[in-house]
Amino acid sequence: MNRRDFLRLSLTTSLLGAFPAQGQGKDKPNVLFIAIDDLNDWVGCLGGHPDVKTPNLDRLAARGVLFTNAHCSAPACNPSRASLMTGILPSTSGVYVNPNPWRKSPVLKNAVTLPQHFTAHGYRAAGGGKIYHGAFPDPASWQAYFPSQVKNKPDDPMPARRPINGLPRTSHFDWGPVPVEDEAMGDSKVASWAIGELQRKHTQPFFLGCGFYRPHLPWYVPQKYFDMYPVDTVTLPNVKQDDLDDVPPLGKKMAKPQGDHRRVLQHKQWRKAVQGYLASISFVDACLGRVIDAFDASAYTDNTIIVLWSDHGWHLGEKLHWRKFALWEEATHNVIMMVAPGVTRSNQRCARPVTLLDIYPTLIDLCGLKAKPELEGKSLLPLLKDPTAPWERPALTTHGRNNHSLRDERWRYTRYSDGTEELYDHQSDPLEWTNLAKDSQYADAKKRLAAWLPKTNVPEITRRR
Repeated sequence: MNRRDFLRLSLTTSLLGAFPAQGQGKDKPNVLFIAIDDLNDWVGCLGGHPDVKTPNLDRLAARGVLFTNAHCSAPACNPSRASLMTGILPSTSGVYVNPNPWRKSPVLKNAVTLPQHFTAHGYRAAGGGKIYHGAFPDPASWQAYFPSQVKNKPDDPMPARRPINGLPRTSHFDWGPVPVEDEAMGDSKVASWAIGELQRKHTQPFFLGCGFYRPHLPWYVPQKYFDMYPVDTVTLPNVKQDDLDDVPPLGKKMAKPQGDHRRVLQHKQWRKAVQGYLASISFVDACLGRVIDAFDASAYTDNTIIVLWSDHGWHLGEKLHWRKFALWEEATHNVIMMVAPGVTRSNQRCARPVTLLDIYPTLIDLCGLKAKPELEGKSLLPLLKDPTAPWERPALTTHGRNNHSLRDERWRYTRYSDGTEELYDHQSDPLEWTNLAKDSQYADAKKRLAAWLPKTNVPEITRRR
């Protein structure tokens, strides 16, 4: 046995010893894997919005490590989730945007997903709600799924007349209350399903995926959540009207300032939109609270790792942009928090730049599973033990082929497919208002970050493949 294998075996043994068996006759820890769709940093513990009320997200974060500088691999649902669940970068797989069928990628065709890897090690993998992008569920990943293996998201009640907000050609770009109780909402049904799973007596360790859809559009939630945010007092994002003047053309193309932003302003919907997003966050926070309460009452509290993540951030007017689909902080910054009994301590915050890609290797390490050398993320185990541990790698986000952004603890560096660049100093410019890319005094910062750009950028996977 060489030194590396000895250290891995020693680490695995020590970690497994930290998780006592809890009513299931197995020594492997369970995993409660919670996803929240389209949630940016407007969370109380991250301080992203002064009005937001998220008591349940905040109390879960306080139990372990909150990664305050976490970012997505791609600012869109499908590529972000495919990357997390396979451990492979978009630039390696060719899954860059939502319409790309990820199982048609030659790299991902036979990929062993995160729940599949746990199943191979004796776990029961069950999921409910939105874990994968809705168009591409992956029945091979799960032994059971709610509502079904092919319909991952329960239906939501809809208002009698749409759109509520009066915007023309809105599709699902709409917001307003629906006259129903929480129980009628799809996310509430997912929470009830997860609660039932936590109340069961499990005879083998479980990997339980619980995927919440809100605050994804449309922002239709019960009235009481809108009432939490009186529209006349809602705080709007701090936006600079000429913010795109120093942004390269490809960045402006992503922003689309003449699209959503112009329509929102023309129809005087900005405050109501922010209200709808905040209301949707508080609704999903309430769903999460029910799951946490059930977990706390279960037989698995001492033997379960909890991972909560969101798939990317969201713009609400910053950079004159709405939705995700961009490479600025609002679109890339997401939520990651972890609780691992015997490993993490309460009320820990980590400012190191990490990504969703890192979750797969982290859970392998925490649960003592067989390593997978093909994974392109980096285990967060050292940071779970010590949030100030050394960490050199910046967080990489990709949107479309050859468009990349790198984020470390101070800088954001973006290079588009035509070679144009952006550079922001978060130490003095946290809102990314001033592009420093053409200033020669920052050439070293650009060069250092550019060294982490992907060397491989495969063609985009299309449905024709």
